[in-house]
Amino acid sequence: MIKALLLAASLFAAGAHAAVPQQMSLVYDLYRNGHKLGQVTDTFTRSGSRYTLVSETRATGPLKMLWPGNIRLESTGEVTKAGLRPTQFRHARSDAPHKLATARLDWKQGVIAWEYRGEKWQQDGLEPGTQDQLSQAYQFMFLPKLPKDLAQQVVSGKKVNDYRYSRRDGGTLQVPAGQYATQVFERIRGPGDDKAITVWVAPAHNNLPVQIRVTEDKVTLEQRLVSVTSKG
Repeated sequence: MIKALLLAASLFAAGAHAAVPQQMSLVYDLYRNGHKLGQVTDTFTRSGSRYTLVSETRATGPLKMLWPGNIRLESTGEVTKAGLRPTQFRHARSDAPHKLATARLDWKQGVIAWEYRGEKWQQDGLEPGTQDQLSQAYQFMFLPKLPKDLAQQVVSGKKVNDYRYSRRDGGTLQVPAGQYATQVFERIRGPGDDKAITVWVAPAHNNLPVQIRVTEDKVTLEQRLVSVTSKG
């Protein structure tokens, strides 16, 4: 659900970055197959070792009928030396409150537990470094350095997926917030897998995600950073 802030930066500068702000608010324009669909507002708040990430998507204009209600994602958890460690993920729609989906990550027991429409189920095998659908894009900001390749579990409101990414130089990227030098992480897909995920991060700005693109079932959703405000 998720990069625009750098001008000159080497790949391994992550270790030398200034500390990530205690609070951040990011606004992205959201496009569907090249047509503007609306905006996404992400808010990050840290208190001690705890964090909360909230993402709200609002459709506007002629494509609003595709998403008549607001979509809200929420990730809560801890900030550790290895990065973000989510403990709960929630996916909600304002026009369908009965479709609230919740995933809880129990790191002591190594279990992921879901709840959706009154049903509950769980799965063993929670792996170190597992992220949720929202935290995965911001995890880059908390890594000691950018990896050449990345493999991780990603938890959604209903299941968990195993994703692998490769990194390459993204060159200079122009988004509404400005022009930035980037590194790109692209999902490595297997035969018959049509879900493509590409994340552009800005190393000179704590590897903040400045553009995110997801393509599946012939639909491409893309977020382009418009603005960032922070404090702390």
